[in-house]
Amino acid sequence: MKSPCPITEVAELLSDTWTMLIMHHLIEGSKKFCELERALPGISTRTLTNKLKRLAEVDLLVKTDEGLYAVTHKGKGLRIVENAMKRYQEQYL
Repeated sequence: MKSPCPITEVAELLSDTWTMLIMHHLIEGSKKFCELERALPGISTRTLTNKLKRLAEVDLLVKTDEGLYAVTHKGKGLRIVENAMKRYQEQYL
């Protein structure tokens, strides 16, 4: 069921550390699984596999026939959130 609160809905989608980090790397360009694994120190293979599957289920990314993970139009929309996070960090952290 969809939440009536847009903040809740987005917070649930982005509720863990790895989601935005994965999307950050993919917004920069499509990557193979092993490239993502190297770009995300500390993530386990299992966690990365599960996160990629979930992000594909919610249409934020796709796996191409070439084995690359690529963001969808919906996934590219997260650049708005990413930019807001960068501005917040620059101003307040």
